[in-house]
Amino acid sequence: MLEEGLEDGRDDGLDGGREIHPLFHGAPATTEFRKLRKRIVREVREAIEQYGMIERGARWLVCLSGGKDSYTLLAVLHELQWRGLLPVELLACNLDQGQPGFPATVLPDFLTRMKVPHRIEYQDTYSIVMDKVPAGRTYCALCSRLRRGNLYRIAREEGCSAVVLGHHRDDILETFFMNLFHGGRLATMPPKLLNEEGDLFVYRPLAFVAEADCDRFARAMNYPIIPCDLCGSQDGLQRQQVKQILDGWEARSPGRRQVMFRALMNVRPSHLPDPGLFDFTGLMRALSKDEKTGPN
Repeated sequence: MLEEGLEDGRDDGLDGGREIHPLFHGAPATTEFRKLRKRIVREVREAIEQYGMIERGARWLVCLSGGKDSYTLLAVLHELQWRGLLPVELLACNLDQGQPGFPATVLPDFLTRMKVPHRIEYQDTYSIVMDKVPAGRTYCALCSRLRRGNLYRIAREEGCSAVVLGHHRDDILETFFMNLFHGGRLATMPPKLLNEEGDLFVYRPLAFVAEADCDRFARAMNYPIIPCDLCGSQDGLQRQQVKQILDGWEARSPGRRQVMFRALMNVRPSHLPDPGLFDFTGLMRALSKDEKTGPN
C-alpha cells in the first residue's frame, strides 16, 4: 500500500535529505511549507489508493495547463514516483490551443529544466471556439470538449492508459452545485472515470486537495503560472457564481466546503427520491402479529 511504502521510501529532500527531485529545488524551508506539502502528498496518496488508480507498469499522460493546480499535480506525482510509491511512468503534456499571447516557450523550458519527460502539442482550438460560440455565450463547454478529444488522441499515440487531470476538491464541489442549480441532476466529476470508448481512464488525484492549498504550494515554489485568459475574460460564468456562493458559506462557517465534500462520499440512495437508484416499489414493511395471523 502507498501508506506503508511512505515510511520506507527515500527521503524527500525537504526533511534533511541530500537528494531532491528538480521540481522541489528552491522549496521554502519553513515549517509551514513542509506541513502544506506533506498534507497535499498525503491527500493525493489517499485518493490514488482509495479509487484504485494504480496499474503497475502503466503510463500516465499528466495534463499540464500551466495553472497552479496542474503544477501541484505534476510535482506531487513526481515526488511519489521518485520515492518509489507510484509505480507508473509519467509523461507531462501541454496542449497549446492557440490562444493569442500564450507564452509558448514557458512550459517547454520549465519541463526541460526540471528534467520531466514531456510532449508539447499545438492545436488551434481557439479559432474554432471563437468561430462557433455566439457572442455573449461561454466558451468553456466547447473548449473543454475539443481539449479532451485531443488529449485522448495524444494518450493513445503515446501508449498511455490514463489521462490525469488537475481538478481539485473545490472543482468537484463547484461542479456538483452547477449540476444541481443549472443541470437538474446530482452529479459531479468523479476521481476515476472510464471514457466512453472504454480504452482510457481519467484520473483526478487532487480530488481531496483544497484549491487554496494548490495556490499556496505553486506560489511558494515560484512555478511560472500561466492564466487562462479565454475563460477568465468572461464575466458571470456559472462556475464563478457558484464559487462566490461557496466562498460566502466558507467565510461564515469555516470548514463548510470540506463538510459538503464529505457528503458527496456519503450518499444514501434510499434517502433520495430517485427510483432508479432505489427500489421503492419493492420496499416491504414488516407485518404485524395480527396481520400475520389474520381474522379469527
